[in-house]
Amino acid sequence: MFEAEPVEPKRPQVRPATVDKRFRAFDPHQVLLLPPSLDDWLPEDHLARFVADLVDEVLDLSPVLADYTEKRGFPPYDPRLMVRLLIYGYTTGVRSSRAIERRCVDDVAFRFLAAGQAPDYRSIARFRRRHLDALADLFLQSLHLAQKLSMVKMGRVALDGTKLEANASKHKAMSYGRLVDKEEKVEAEIAELEAKARALLADAEHVDAAEDQIYGVDGKDTDLPAELDRREKRLARLQAARARIEAEAADKARRHAEDKERRRQVRAGAGDEQAVADAGEKAAKTARPKPKAQANFTDPDSRIMKNSDGAYIQAYNAQAVVDEQHQVITAADVTCNASDALNYTSMLDQSARNTGIHPKQDLVDAGYCSDANLEAAKERQLACGTDTFMATGRLGHDEQVPPAPHGRIPTNATLKERMARKLRTKPGRKAYSRRKAIVEPVFGQIMTCQNGRQLLLCGEDGARGEWRLLAACHNLRKIFRHTGAAGLTAALA
Repeated sequence: MFEAEPVEPKRPQVRPATVDKRFRAFDPHQVLLLPPSLDDWLPEDHLARFVADLVDEVLDLSPVLADYTEKRGFPPYDPRLMVRLLIYGYTTGVRSSRAIERRCVDDVAFRFLAAGQAPDYRSIARFRRRHLDALADLFLQSLHLAQKLSMVKMGRVALDGTKLEANASKHKAMSYGRLVDKEEKVEAEIAELEAKARALLADAEHVDAAEDQIYGVDGKDTDLPAELDRREKRLARLQAARARIEAEAADKARRHAEDKERRRQVRAGAGDEQAVADAGEKAAKTARPKPKAQANFTDPDSRIMKNSDGAYIQAYNAQAVVDEQHQVITAADVTCNASDALNYTSMLDQSARNTGIHPKQDLVDAGYCSDANLEAAKERQLACGTDTFMATGRLGHDEQVPPAPHGRIPTNATLKERMARKLRTKPGRKAYSRRKAIVEPVFGQIMTCQNGRQLLLCGEDGARGEWRLLAACHNLRKIFRHTGAAGLTAALA
């Protein structure tokens, strides 16, 4: 409707074919005349080189190799390759078998360690599960290696625990009271389905038309038995979980009654083991689980525990003893009990057994404080010379300790009052102030650098093996920082 002069379309600005600047030669399709060398892929001080030298020249892999006795079948991957990948993966936070498989293609360090091979995730997962005990024993080898390098002094150690998330959801757990109610409900549903199935089968030959109305023209009469089978399997899982809770309650009652009977006999000056066994058996028969006692269907060994953030998670209680000198872990274990108090003696004994040395001082927090542990600490000081600094937490109303104690300790003071008085002295405050600086960074490094907040393996044995593998990789990282990638063999020579 309006006259307008034609407009020429804008032409895109084309970069000049030639420029004055000279660039480096770049040809993505260049064919290499000679194959590349693996040694050219990584810098000399890279962690992967340290792991390769460690596995090839230092670690003892005979427990892994001894498991291969069958000559027939397709040749498996070299155990050195798999151990290399697992140690480097657990050290750098790549723990999933699928993630390791991807890194063997995408990551230069993993390709260096695998020499260009790429094991599939099933092979990696099966190798880890099959040789979990041997991989967990790498913790002792890492500790002894640190001792050879004078990185463990055992002058002062710290004991602490942390909650590791289990590979199970807390929503898959059920309390004992709810288990009983649910079991009765499922039994009633099964009885109803069985009655319905019997009625349908009895009339099946005479009421084909009625079955067509129930199941449809193309339907099958196997729908009801399949539903019945599903309910029966569910009932079996409920009964198994109930049996586990009842067995745990009976075992706990037995141990408590036996301990109580032994203490009574010590006071009376007697020693009748048959009476101890009878008391434990009687308590086990009458034991009844608490209504809130829970069992998890995915990982029955795990428990709901309260973590440091105050949240309740399905978890295991991981324990560690750490040496002050280089923050090397000297003992590592996993328990199903949320309380730390049960692990005081066993963890310090494990540390002394692993290193062959009793520490001069051990620092523990209030979670380990109990009358039994205070008595054990007193006996340990007399037997081994280990001086214990154990936080007592809040004192009772009848327990009084002055803020700055002076003078002699009252003769009627309890062990808890004596320990609280000891921690309020100047040497006690100075020693105990080192506890967090020794053990807390270790847990932080494992959680962040090694991605060890959640376990991948189920069961108490799987959790213990994986935690010790994480502890071994933590120690190896400390050794790498101490010696460097190329200094390990020279330091051991």
